[in-house]
Amino acid sequence: MTVGMTHSGKSTFARRLEEKVADTVVVDQDDQAAFLNTHYSRLVPEDGPNTIKHRMTKIIVNYAVEETERNLVICNSNRNPKARKAILDDFKRKGFSTILVNFDVPFSLLEKRVTERKRDSTVLRTAASFDEVLQRQREELLHIKAPTAEEADHFFTIEKEEEVKRVIEKVAHLLLS
Repeated sequence: MTVGMTHSGKSTFARRLEEKVADTVVVDQDDQAAFLNTHYSRLVPEDGPNTIKHRMTKIIVNYAVEETERNLVICNSNRNPKARKAILDDFKRKGFSTILVNFDVPFSLLEKRVTERKRDSTVLRTAASFDEVLQRQREELLHIKAPTAEEADHFFTIEKEEEVKRVIEKVAHLLLS
């Protein structure tokens, strides 16, 4: 599971890990959001929880767990401690080993990435831009608990871009052993 603010590198990390370890599948809610907003925009709620996106993600995860032998990378912000715990606990109950990768990169880098990268904003529902998402997430930092090593069987923190390759190597080693 990846945890971090927008533009922190979660999806890039997940895709690189997926390339390195053949039996790995990335489940990224941005993919489900883009699909729904493109093909079923009238079903996407304007306010409140995006229930259809969450159910779609759950269906994909359940299929992967029940019908395949693949490693899963749950790749979205996962910043809500209660929701994160529920997901990790469910995987532990099902016999999975859990790995949590926390992206704790400097806010100045996130601002730079949001400004320089022109990500498709069709995945957004309650914000007009990724800058707005980032500002909201920054405000939330005062109220949410940061991930800890006790939450998963294996825990890594990435604070600098230079650490990504090393953490991918370590996670790949865990997945392949």
